[in-house]
Amino acid sequence: MQTERGVTLISATIYIIVMLIIVTIITVLTSYFYKNVDIHSATQNLNQQYTKFNSYFTEEVNKKGNKILDIQSPIKLEDEEGADMQNNVGKQNYIIFSSGNQYTYIPKNKGIYMNKVKIAQNITGCIFTTNKEENGKTTIMVIMQGENFERKTSYTLVD
Repeated sequence: MQTERGVTLISATIYIIVMLIIVTIITVLTSYFYKNVDIHSATQNLNQQYTKFNSYFTEEVNKKGNKILDIQSPIKLEDEEGADMQNNVGKQNYIIFSSGNQYTYIPKNKGIYMNKVKIAQNITGCIFTTNKEENGKTTIMVIMQGENFERKTSYTLVD
């Protein structure tokens, strides 16, 4: 009888040790999984913010007869290739259209506003620049930055 108790006690001890090892492995794998999911969701959120801004801005530039009334930008489109984006990131920029809509980047809030409505958030930098093409068309370059995120998009105003 005594040998059966000893075998049972040794079996129980081995079982507990094996279960602790398995639980530890599952915990480590789960923490890596959730860490990667958080990184992916942050990038996905910036893509969603860019898409939302892009839909509003595309609708604006495709309005017939819409013109640029005023623009505040730290660089010109011709200088864009050689411009130091880092020196321009923390500055407020805006563009006003003849339709009455104003798109403003406010670095303090890390947001882009259409009039007084926030249409994009968690944006660390946004620059609006314009250029007149040889064919007479006006192009607008929007450079948008977030954490590990940068998009340069060129829009052409519809006449």
